[in-house]
Amino acid sequence: MTLLDLTPRTVTSDRLATLPVVIIGAGPIGLAAAANLVERGIDFLILEASDQVAASVRLWGHTRLFSPWQHLIDPAAQRLLEATDWVAPNLDVAPTGAQLVDDYLLPLAGLEQIASRIRFGETVLAVTREGMDRTRTAGRAQTPFLLRLQHADGAIEDITGRAVIDASGTYTTPNPLASSGLDPIGADTVTDSIVHALPDVLGADRARFAGRHTTVVGAGHSAANTLIALARLARDEPGTTVSWLIRNTSAVRVSSSPEDKLEGRAQLGSRVDRLVARGEVQLVDGFEISGVAADEGGVRLQGARRGDSAQHVTDVVVNATGFRPNLDMLREIRLDLDDIVEAPRRLAPLIDPNVHSCGTVEPHGFRELTHPETGFFLVGMKSYGRAPTFLLATGYEQVRSVVAWLDGDMRSASNVELTLPATGVCSTDLSSGGSCCS
Repeated sequence: MTLLDLTPRTVTSDRLATLPVVIIGAGPIGLAAAANLVERGIDFLILEASDQVAASVRLWGHTRLFSPWQHLIDPAAQRLLEATDWVAPNLDVAPTGAQLVDDYLLPLAGLEQIASRIRFGETVLAVTREGMDRTRTAGRAQTPFLLRLQHADGAIEDITGRAVIDASGTYTTPNPLASSGLDPIGADTVTDSIVHALPDVLGADRARFAGRHTTVVGAGHSAANTLIALARLARDEPGTTVSWLIRNTSAVRVSSSPEDKLEGRAQLGSRVDRLVARGEVQLVDGFEISGVAADEGGVRLQGARRGDSAQHVTDVVVNATGFRPNLDMLREIRLDLDDIVEAPRRLAPLIDPNVHSCGTVEPHGFRELTHPETGFFLVGMKSYGRAPTFLLATGYEQVRSVVAWLDGDMRSASNVELTLPATGVCSTDLSSGGSCCS
């Protein structure tokens, strides 16, 4: 820790003091940031690209979270809600994504103090400093941020803010299928055959998979739970077959530790292993994808397997290869990101997925999230870059600390605390056929 770490670096000009803090994204973390700003009497504006709050959560709303409610409600948000007629859900129950939205996020976003500050249909195209590109230094910290927005009708507008909290998440920017990290050659020709992670296999998306051959690409929990749902569908729908394609020799990210505090996660790996052993899921390991092509209404994955050229033909591909942050809009912002996981450099060692599960990540706040761009913060899932170990409770502590820093309350900003179950709350509800880190 240095003297610089402890020095308040908040509003330093009269003009900045008149501008709002701009929050990008009206998901759980963006709304938690808003709740903390409300409590401290700091003006803010939330920019949401969709026409409703928690748009990404709604996309996997059929999925049950690993965490119970006690880890899913931001403390500041809870205090605001409890001042109304809102009734807290059973804190020991793990909700689905849809329940998270309906029972918590919608009431929170509906509070007048927050609802009046949300602008829907606002896509942030770029963030910079007013009148400055990233090469200009003199007076930079005293210059307002400028955000270029595209409205739902296509019109463009520039707005200014005293600080920016980017809580836009990563769900809409999945990793490419190719092992190189690039889109596989030919990807643009088979877009109709490639599905985003965590489809509603047993519900709204059932017709897309019933009676067809689906290949799930990816070695994490999202992939495993989609496989479980597809295997169940195959028992009910004749002609449904399931393949699981991974580039390694084993799915090392699927935990089956008996020490896990959450029983569902501890069982996840063994559940998928049994499906493979029984032949309900065909495992294709060591397959590195380089290209894709259309193949009689389906798709042919091309690449290499154990040093030899290989191909795999299927009807539908589920891309469960993880997510990455969209950094294009931050080209003019001075970021300090880890070279590997694209998280803030001080945060990266704390969240390395090769070392940490969700619950072993240490609490962290403004200090670990600070960039050379004073007053700019990546928070929530986006702050984790490509690491999959994020939890909502962790994000809530992030924004509490950041907002305290913005308010000049260094004691509170520096005092970061978080208590989670041993080995985390990154598990699955096997009965619902889906799972998602909260």
